[in-house]
Amino acid sequence: MAIQTLLGAVNDALRTAMRRDESVLMFGEDVGLKGGVFLATGGLQKEFGKERCFDTPLSEDGIIGAAIGMAMNGMRPVAEIQFQDFIFPAFDQIVSEAAKLRYRSGGQYTAPMVIRTPYGGGIRGGLYHSQSGEAYFCHTPGLKVVIPSTPYDAKGLLLASIADPDPVLFMEPKALYRSVKGEVPEDYYTVDLSTTRTVLEGDDVTVFCYGAMVPVVEKAAAMAAEKGISVLVIDLRTLLPLDEDGVVEAAKRTGRVVTVTEAPRFCGYAGEISAIVAERAMEYMEAPVLRVTGFDTPFPNTLEHHYLPDARRVIDAIEKVYSF
Repeated sequence: MAIQTLLGAVNDALRTAMRRDESVLMFGEDVGLKGGVFLATGGLQKEFGKERCFDTPLSEDGIIGAAIGMAMNGMRPVAEIQFQDFIFPAFDQIVSEAAKLRYRSGGQYTAPMVIRTPYGGGIRGGLYHSQSGEAYFCHTPGLKVVIPSTPYDAKGLLLASIADPDPVLFMEPKALYRSVKGEVPEDYYTVDLSTTRTVLEGDDVTVFCYGAMVPVVEKAAAMAAEKGISVLVIDLRTLLPLDEDGVVEAAKRTGRVVTVTEAPRFCGYAGEISAIVAERAMEYMEAPVLRVTGFDTPFPNTLEHHYLPDARRVIDAIEKVYSF
């Protein structure tokens, strides 16, 4: 076991996959010699050469289009979109081509590819470097959407994503890149997609979260424990396809549910969790499901600390459902 940051675990996963399988290649803007904006691909070009880790033009639709073609022809491409905020020029390639390839070809073709992209706030990136657009892609059958929150999961989930026979959008919470550390096996291993992780055991309130909100919820759960409230914290990890049965069982355990995301509230992923609980576990609920989210505004710069959910907002919601 090695102690790594989440960023280091991503790099380790890429290196492990590329050593294991020559069909795996990494490309995107500045990912080669520079190693990417956050250095997630540092050292890969030096080890594997320019044919397997290379820079592309600044063209997101071109990057994803090329990845689709490679994936259809026996490669396992890992394409990086430098910031999730700039993925939208490639939206049509992702949702209309990659995600639908298996269905439209009757299973004759698939797109075993991974799109890596850092997302979310927490680094004072302002309007165009802080957005959380996961809900756009979770509305797309045929696509998988994965978000790690720990170094262990970052490596295991990324390796599982690279091995998956269908396209995976692997969203990396950049606020956690260097702020969390943990033990990571040095060998190849995978974490099953579409599984949740129990972060903390509890009996009074269930809180669902993912990505950079997991440490925030852990802090709120510790505050709740001081007040005698036991919180079950569930890290969703794979948003699409979601482990719905796991979500329902966790909701039933306490009868009180809070969902925490940093994306805007309206039509956000927190609403989907609320709907699933309402449809499948309503008779077990002792209180309304509450959402703690970002606000329905463009992402601010100087007011970032007000926009992002913090432990105070989460503990307020926990106490509200607990005392309902």
